[in-house]
Amino acid sequence: MLEPLGVACHVAEAYRVLLRHPEFTPAELAQFLKWPLEKVREALDECERLSLIRCSPEDNTRILLVGPEVGLQALLVRRESEFQRRQQEIAESRVEVSRLIDEYAAAQEERRRTDVERLVGIDEIRCRIEELANECEHTMMSFHPGGGLTSSHRSASRPVNELMLERGVEMRTVYLDSIYNDPASVDHARGLAERGAHVRTTAMLPPRMLIYDRARAVIPIDPEVSAAGALVFRGPGIMATLCNLFEQVWEKAAPISGGRPHRRETEHGELSGQEQTVLQLLGEGYTDEVVARKLGVSVRTCRRITADLMARLGARSRFQAGLRAVELGWLGSRQDADLGHV
Repeated sequence: MLEPLGVACHVAEAYRVLLRHPEFTPAELAQFLKWPLEKVREALDECERLSLIRCSPEDNTRILLVGPEVGLQALLVRRESEFQRRQQEIAESRVEVSRLIDEYAAAQEERRRTDVERLVGIDEIRCRIEELANECEHTMMSFHPGGGLTSSHRSASRPVNELMLERGVEMRTVYLDSIYNDPASVDHARGLAERGAHVRTTAMLPPRMLIYDRARAVIPIDPEVSAAGALVFRGPGIMATLCNLFEQVWEKAAPISGGRPHRRETEHGELSGQEQTVLQLLGEGYTDEVVARKLGVSVRTCRRITADLMARLGARSRFQAGLRAVELGWLGSRQDADLGHV
């Protein structure tokens, strides 16, 4: 039990024997302990360093014992002094840690007091989203463009979403119709609905957006490059506009279903919202790559949809297909068309 004082077990054992037999020479101590002489000398050197023994200046084979009331008491006092000094250092460190925490909190509050907060990098964005989700009390609204959800996105969002739902937060989420092409994404969306969230899909969405309690919104700086960062808005003017945009999209979206997205009846057959959007974008001159990105599908799928629509319309060009679709009433109103580009 002397190890806390810096006395190793074998050193303490040698010292304990010397307390009972102070007349022992190193050789006699080695014989008594049945240790090699080298080990005994090493233990005695350590005892001398700790001021538990002294070597006789007249006879180097003679050991002069220092009593425990002096030697061990001195070690105890030294350790207590070190412990008190360490406690003082910890107390000072605690004060410094508290000061840094306060400074960081003040800096964060100052940064978030502005109407626009800039987030840089995926890690900072995810951390801020977690903070906003934990602070959310009433409603959470979101757009999720991009088609199917990655496994990492599903894994990262699941616990955050579940905690909000457990707190009674009303969650409304809009995905692209193209998630129906990815069974894992559909299962994720339906799982949210089963837990109490309201989930809908639509053919095309504005950029990704998260709105918390109608008071703060997270929007990417560049919708095409997530790593570019995000902006957190909180001003009443911008929030009113973003919430209004969400409500418009939400009203025209369809609830998540057990099959494919809803198709609208026309005099020439059924037409899905995705097909209507393709016609609209083709009529406005967008390339296959841009149309595919807006719908969250592959370019190959986009070209297949386009070819099928042109055949059904009897059109020779994409522009002609757009005009023919308007003539036949296949496209919605101009207001509907504009909404997808807000």
